[in-house]
Amino acid sequence: MVSTISVVGLGKLGAPMAACFATRGFQVIAVDADPQKVDAIGHGLPPVHEPGLAELLQESQGRLDATHDTKAAIGDSEATFIVVGTPSEPDGGFSLRYVMPICEAVGRALRDKNSFHVVVVTSTVMPGSTGGEIKSTLERASGKRCGEDFGLCYSPEFIALGTVIRDFFNPDFLLIGESDPRAGDILSDIYARTCKNAPSIARMNFINAEITKLAVNTYITTKISYANMLARLCEKLPEADVSVVTYALGLDSRIGSKYLKGAVSYGGPCFPRDNRAFAALAARSGAFSDLAEATDRFNRAQITAIAKLIKSHHSGSLPIGILGLTYKPDTDVVEESFGLLLAVELASANLPIVVFDPSADLSRTFTAHKSVRIAASAEDCIAQAAIVVLATPWQQFRDLSTSAWMQPFRSGPSFHATQRVVIDCWRALPHLEGSQNVRYIRLGAPSPAGQPATASITVA
Repeated sequence: MVSTISVVGLGKLGAPMAACFATRGFQVIAVDADPQKVDAIGHGLPPVHEPGLAELLQESQGRLDATHDTKAAIGDSEATFIVVGTPSEPDGGFSLRYVMPICEAVGRALRDKNSFHVVVVTSTVMPGSTGGEIKSTLERASGKRCGEDFGLCYSPEFIALGTVIRDFFNPDFLLIGESDPRAGDILSDIYARTCKNAPSIARMNFINAEITKLAVNTYITTKISYANMLARLCEKLPEADVSVVTYALGLDSRIGSKYLKGAVSYGGPCFPRDNRAFAALAARSGAFSDLAEATDRFNRAQITAIAKLIKSHHSGSLPIGILGLTYKPDTDVVEESFGLLLAVELASANLPIVVFDPSADLSRTFTAHKSVRIAASAEDCIAQAAIVVLATPWQQFRDLSTSAWMQPFRSGPSFHATQRVVIDCWRALPHLEGSQNVRYIRLGAPSPAGQPATASITVA
């Protein structure tokens, strides 16, 4: 029974994984080339932003160590999880440029081990990678046979930033691509002792597991885009409401309610690139990927469609406010986020933009867009803007009082405005409906009858 685990890569998934294993009783050796991350773990501090990680690190003290020495970590552990980035290549596939050096180092460390060691690749890779380049590199560097002298598994996690710890402890299911039953048994036991629920485990060969990882996320992106298609339709039809429609759809067990929101484009580090990787895999294989390609095109088109809506309501020189730049609440990741892409789209049209996010590093994000102002708070962002877009449904935005949305304008010279337009992309601010001096627009529903097509904003 495995008692000591090494985790290579202390990024947004690796650091929480290491802490999760430690709090469940494993001795964990965390490995990273970045001395700041190693030092942070050594002092019980989170090297990345993730809710709950600081508390987990405090709980795991005495069972979690960090080092930059991969060989020593492999030598002192019985199973190794490789959790490093696999950036997208120009054609949409995943690069192994960070994975392969780790495999070389792990293989060299295995050369000096006599016991059976399980290597687990958690990073998302293209189908054919685990049983191909990864396996051959480990065998060559170690001088040993996979499946006999060491085990190899491909086991990606289905987690979301902001809820990594909850998702890791309570997965819907576990996916294991295994070199041999012994390796799969060992990994299954590790998960059984780690998870707080009792998830189903799907065990299979490498390539089926690699395809499954891409297929899960591609299916979810298709579902999101379908809901967004319904939202755009409902916006055009009197008395239609996408929330009502998707609620009913979700009651059908063949469909389900998850990811059937009807809001804005999906973003983040996984969904967009996994969808493109699926299309790249199909293209390389000579298979059709029309649905994945259409999903990606439709998703990108949502930015343009909503930017067009915003432009139709904008007049004068007051800025457009965007609340939320991260791709979801409770994370600092802005990669391919709706709010970021929308801000860039509008700024590229020479429109004045003011933004606020409680977590993202916005000064670095907008270095190339000087027309984008960064507000000091949500209230400050609202006060400067004629139009405010709720792009990310952070709880603190939901909790803003109605008076915060009705406050006078503070941007530029003295302005008089009959209405501030609030575009609620997530239908999270229903209390603004009918508020004085606020024209409230819910995406997924037509504009309220009797209101003007544009807000009236004039210089006093």
